[in-house]
Order: sequence, then C-alpha cells, then structure tokens
Amino acid sequence: MDAFDAIMVALRFNEKINQRDLDGLVELMTDDHTFIDNSGDIYNNMKEGWNQFFENHPDYRNIFTSVIVKNNVVVMVGYSTCSNEPRLNGPSMWTAKVRDGRVSEWRVYWLDQR
Repeated sequence: MDAFDAIMVALRFNEKINQRDLDGLVELMTDDHTFIDNSGDIYNNMKEGWNQFFENHPDYRNIFTSVIVKNNVVVMVGYSTCSNEPRLNGPSMWTAKVRDGRVSEWRVYWLDQR
C-alpha cells in the first residue's frame, strides 16, 4: 500500500470516529486491531471500547492540521474537542498503522500537560 492509500484509510477511520459510526469503524479495523491511549495502555476489544466511548462522549471529535507518513506509519497532528471531558480537549498527535487497507493500530499522544 502506498503512502496516499494509507493516509486515506487513516482519514476514513477518523471520519468514522467523528461520525460515531461504530459499524464503519469496525469495518476499518483489522482482526488484531489495538488502540493505545495517551498513557500507553493497550486495548484489544475496541468494538465494545468505541461503543462505550461514543456513549460517554457523544460530541468528541478529532481535527487534523497535518497528516504525513513516516516509516510506514500515518502521523496526524491536530486537536480533539469534547464538551463533557476537559482532558479530551486539546492538541494531540495520532498514529495509525495500516495493513491491507485497514487500521491495525490507532494510537493517541496528548501534546500538552492535561
């Protein structure tokens, strides 16, 4: 998969997060998909994880200001917004590992001292 295609998969994945589209998100996850949060904690059952996240934070959104590919990983920089959880507001960086047109790993890094 070339860099452009990997970027498009990562952007579609984020679009599904912003739309709270659980089925669309699951379609874009590999069977061994992992999510890694800002603390470095790793989660594997993300269908249920995203479902709970969407219920708890219905207006959460990621907005990217820069997207590049570095060492076969899509790197997105921007910020997230969420009205009911201040820790989810602010500058962040996300990485996506894409394999066979799907996201095998989605990771978030907070870029401030939340």
